[in-house]
Amino acid sequence: MKIAVIHEWLLNVAGSERVLLEIMKVFPEAVIYTSVFDQKKAAPFTKFDVRTSFLQKVPLAKSKREVLVPLTPLAFEQFDLSEYDLVLSNSHMAAKGVLTKPKTISISYCHTPPRYLWEPDVDPRAKSGRFAWLKNKIAHEMRIWDRVAADRVDYFWGNSKYICKRIKKYYGRESEVLYPPVDIERFEIGPDKDIKEYFLFVSRLVLYKKCDLVIEAFNELGLPLKIIGRGPEEKRLKKLAKSNIEFLGYVSDKEQSKFYGEAKAFIFPAEEDFGIVPVEAMACGRPVIAYGAAGAAETVISGKTGVLFPEQTAISLVETIKNFNHRIYNTKEIRGWAEKFSGERFRAELKDKVDKILKKEGKY
Repeated sequence: MKIAVIHEWLLNVAGSERVLLEIMKVFPEAVIYTSVFDQKKAAPFTKFDVRTSFLQKVPLAKSKREVLVPLTPLAFEQFDLSEYDLVLSNSHMAAKGVLTKPKTISISYCHTPPRYLWEPDVDPRAKSGRFAWLKNKIAHEMRIWDRVAADRVDYFWGNSKYICKRIKKYYGRESEVLYPPVDIERFEIGPDKDIKEYFLFVSRLVLYKKCDLVIEAFNELGLPLKIIGRGPEEKRLKKLAKSNIEFLGYVSDKEQSKFYGEAKAFIFPAEEDFGIVPVEAMACGRPVIAYGAAGAAETVISGKTGVLFPEQTAISLVETIKNFNHRIYNTKEIRGWAEKFSGERFRAELKDKVDKILKKEGKY
């Protein structure tokens, strides 16, 4: 079979790109179609056949992601995919909207219907800041396109039960759960004697990740907190933080694993579609204190691998931390649970799901 894999953009190696790498292990001969490709920042993909859109030649497209967003529908619609039997989109926005022939099976692994289009109260990027009136107009047009694009997909998979519900809500489509892969092998359990007194928060510093909520809570608690990550909110957040809070910026994978393993607990306050970083923390044997909604409600088992706080407020987080005792958790048990989200498990499930669809469609 001729297979094409569609991906939004290849500008770094973050969560969805790590998923793409696992997909390519299952279909190494597939051709990757993407809007833009930075060969330096996304170097692992240079070994594959990667084909880009006209946006590859647009100035600032690689450095200013916001420039890409309104243009990606046009970019993906212009790809000629007529020669392919199977098209698999690894999508959180426009990649699912490619045009395919009736004979081609189109599957979308949906990480989320775009929050800034469908839930601007959670992710207000498309309606706030400079040129808000223009962003609102563009968002309206993109919502219409996004809904139409969803009808081009033959089969949807969601990366959590939560996302499957959102696919049903916004696209009117049924879907199956396929939890994303987490690179469990990158992380090791550290000795209990190495556990320090600090708590850890890891995220890109953008508004909907709720770092300000964590800072507010730890300002009141006075407990040590380390923050890993950078982003547009960094300057504002540093002004909010008291001296017990340390910003570490970017750290290497090896350093990040060390910080995970030595933390008393990992803090996860966001309403995320799945949330890979809590599973990474659990791969290091550390409990997670998470807001009890969305993806975290599926990955964190309260009392065994962490604890869920009921309201997305600093007060709720403060009360949960005051009652938290890291000594009751078994590091090996936490690690064992995290291994259920491994890359090996993902690849086996992905292949099985594709095989079932091909048999149903009479391709075998």
